Amino acid sequence: MNKLLENRIIRLRAPEPEDLELLYKWENDTSMWEQGNANAPYSRFSLRQYLTESKQDLFVDRQMRLMVVLKELGEVIGMVDLYDFDPFHRRAGVGILIDEEHRKKGYGVQVLEMLEEYAFEFIALHQLYAFVPERNRASMQLFKKAGYTPAATLHEWLLRGERYENVQVWQKIK
Repeated sequence: MNKLLENRIIRLRAPEPEDLELLYKWENDTSMWEQGNANAPYSRFSLRQYLTESKQDLFVDRQMRLMVVLKELGEVIGMVDLYDFDPFHRRAGVGILIDEEHRKKGYGVQVLEMLEEYAFEFIALHQLYAFVPERNRASMQLFKKAGYTPAATLHEWLLRGERYENVQVWQKIK
């Protein structure tokens, strides 16, 4: 299949208003906050505003979220983000979430591969990168399987309770 953002199993699409409850669930899962920079819950109102006001244009918003859909069931099983888009240096950060019940089935690697094709071939980015907390072994394995390489360690980068945690920077260069 030669469609962009789609393979036999998965389609990546823009968020729709009907995704509100899933976004609310995932964005307010406090166990996930440690993987990113969230430190407070999101309201349905703020998420609804995001859904209606986001242009979903990487060049305008400097970020873009795509929902991960299992084509056979039409079920949304996750989301993937391009963020901190830098059009001059042609790079962007990558964040991915696959719902817990759908993990370890190979979907994450497929999503990263489709996103990479879109980013490198359609948007003409030069590199993608991800910040992964060192204790998130599953994410490190995912990025490794997708062909990313560890590029640096940011020491004591994230505050977790009373302690700081190192973060690894993973890169994929075209």
